[in-house]
Parts: sequence; C-alpha cells; structure tokens
Amino acid sequence: MELTLLGTGGPAGLPRPDCPCAVCATARGPYARAATALLIDGALLLDLTPGAALAAARSGHSLVGVRQVLLTHPHDGPAVDLPAGLPTAGRVPDGQELTLISGHRVRAMPMDHPGTGYEVTSPEGERLLYMPPGAAPAGLAEGLAAYEMVVGDVVGRPDGIARLRASGAIGSTTDIVAVHLDHDVPGGPELARRLAAAGARAVPDGTTLIVGEYHAVPDLPRRTLVTGGARSGKSLEAERRLESFPEVLYVATGGSRDGDAEWSARVRRHRERRPGSWRTAETCDLVSLLAEDGPPMLIDCLSLWLTDAMDRVGAWDDAKWAAHGERALHERVAELVEAVRQTQRTVVAVTNEVGSGVVPATASGRRFRDELGRLNAAFAEECEHLLLVVAGQALALRS
Repeated sequence: MELTLLGTGGPAGLPRPDCPCAVCATARGPYARAATALLIDGALLLDLTPGAALAAARSGHSLVGVRQVLLTHPHDGPAVDLPAGLPTAGRVPDGQELTLISGHRVRAMPMDHPGTGYEVTSPEGERLLYMPPGAAPAGLAEGLAAYEMVVGDVVGRPDGIARLRASGAIGSTTDIVAVHLDHDVPGGPELARRLAAAGARAVPDGTTLIVGEYHAVPDLPRRTLVTGGARSGKSLEAERRLESFPEVLYVATGGSRDGDAEWSARVRRHRERRPGSWRTAETCDLVSLLAEDGPPMLIDCLSLWLTDAMDRVGAWDDAKWAAHGERALHERVAELVEAVRQTQRTVVAVTNEVGSGVVPATASGRRFRDELGRLNAAFAEECEHLLLVVAGQALALRS
C-alpha cells in the first residue's frame, strides 16, 4: 500500500498566515507544511485541503483515480473547492466499514475528540491507522494486532500513542509518522529529536511511503541523563521523553516536607502535569528499583538523592566527613552507578548542573557542589544519551 502525504501540517498550515512567532518565521522550504492530507494508492483521499490537486502533481501523482474522499474532522473557515472529477467528500459514521472498488477496506474509528479516524486495509492486508488533529482512539481493548503504520498527532497527543502501545496496536516495528504539525513545537532537528523519543518520525510534504515496508523505527536510548540549571526546563524535557509510553514509574527523591507550603505547591504542579497512568514512588532507594524489572523509570532528581545520601552519612559535619562520611558516600554513589550499569529498565534521570557560578561560602556547600559534579559525571558515563537543557532548549551532548 502506497501512501503519499500531500500535506503534513496543522489545519492552518505552517507557517500560519500572519503569525509572527519564531517557528512560523523559520518554516520555509522543507519545513513549510500544508494542511495534512493523505493519498492512498491513488484511489483514496483522506482529508480534502486547499491545493490538493497541485500538491499531488508536485509529488508526481494525480487525483484522477480517486474513488473516495473522506474527511476526518470539522473544517473551519471557507469551504474548500472540490477538484474537478473527484467524488463528493464525506465522513463515515463510527464503526461503519466501506469496501472500495480498488479493494481497500476502510473502517471508521471512534476518537476521543471531535472527528473520525480511519483504519485502512489494503487488498494485500497491510493496515494503516490515520487520526485527525488533537485526537486519539477511544475505547481500545488490549490484545489488538499491531498496525504496519500509524499516522497522527504525535506531538499534540502523545498519550494517544501510549494508549495504542498499551493495546498492542503499536508494536516494535510499527512505523509512526507525525502529521498535523503546527507551530507549537520547533521544527528541524529539534522536532526530529522529540519525535524520536516517541519512536516516531516526520517527513516533508509530498513524501511517498510504502505501508508495511521495513523502516528503522527510532529507538529510545535505554538510559538518559538530563542536566541543567534551575528552572531550565529539564524536568519537563525528561517527562517528554516518556510521555508516549503507557506506563511509567516516576521516582520522586525529594519526598514531602511538613509545613513547607511552597515545596508542596511545587510537588503538586509536577503531579498535575504528569499523565494519569504514571505511578509515583517517593523514595531514595534507587538501587533496588533499578534492579527490578518494570516499566520505564523517571528519576527526579539525583541532586535530591545526593542530599539524602549526604544526610545519612553525616557529610555536613567536618569531623564525621573526615572520619568515615566521605568513604561511606562514595560507596553509596558507586553502588548507584553500578545499578545503573546493570539495569534492564529504560531510565531517564534528572540532575542539576552546579558549580558554574559563585563558589559556595561554606565548606558544606562546596562539598555538596563537588560531590554532585562527581555523581553527575559517573552517572553520565553509564548513559547512552546525555542532554543539557538551557533556557528551555535541549542540547544533545551524547546521543
């Protein structure tokens, strides 16, 4: 089954008309995207957008053989003229199945957002799922057969990708193609990096893909360390890396602090933005969790783990530090690093980058700075992927 993406952008296209944002300003050439529309085997057109005939011609195709035009979502704005010779566009009620003269079978899939998704099966049996912007499948049962290709709003609805993974509809070889790309995410290499974390990819307008043909699916590195300064966006970046997975263990090493309203507010904000399917563990016992089998694990953060470890060995007292505290701390750090080396889980850890500015005024402050630097370096050595987040922008130091 041959799929040509006549457009891959949001409903308003990219750049959006008259939008002054930085993403729209740089959406030129291969980064410019028309509203998403799919041409399947020259016989089926999913979503009718302005300039569809011209977009098909630019990609070396024609709409002459199209026998069915299906819409997936309500189209705002002026009506789109139907190119000469095309059948009238329409939507199919959820659950209904059409069989085209070309031999393709199309089934309307219910979504959790206004619109209709379509499952397309070729005469040879390859299966494609296409979802409208802002939508994810509703009411999926577990144990579904994996699609060869899924095309949808990966950026806007990573939870939908997680839902499809949990049901089995996305497997290890499913080709996930992101469309409906708007100005809410940077383009170019940054878009490719974010999509790769979800096992997905984006392609330019006019690209033709073969559904069921082998394509190397982006792999999420098994161990990732995300570092950066305060309020740099490192926790959000770490969460993004796992938001398309159906189950995640979020390990909060900060715990609770009785009577500290500001800290409670911080914890609450973190919880509210995490997917509801994630499980939270408030603990500093990272070694035993790393040794267990289980879903991907997000550790936030190593600097608070180190604070707890230094508390336990009496590192803030100079005499205790000199007598046994330093040796005991280094043993704890070595145990953690070995656990990271041996773990079979997917792990994303967050840490703070300190020591780039003012030297702490106290011996204990300098001690913490030095030990965190050593911990970060040792942990990073065991990670396939290392990111530095600065002003909300993630820079890949190792990938």
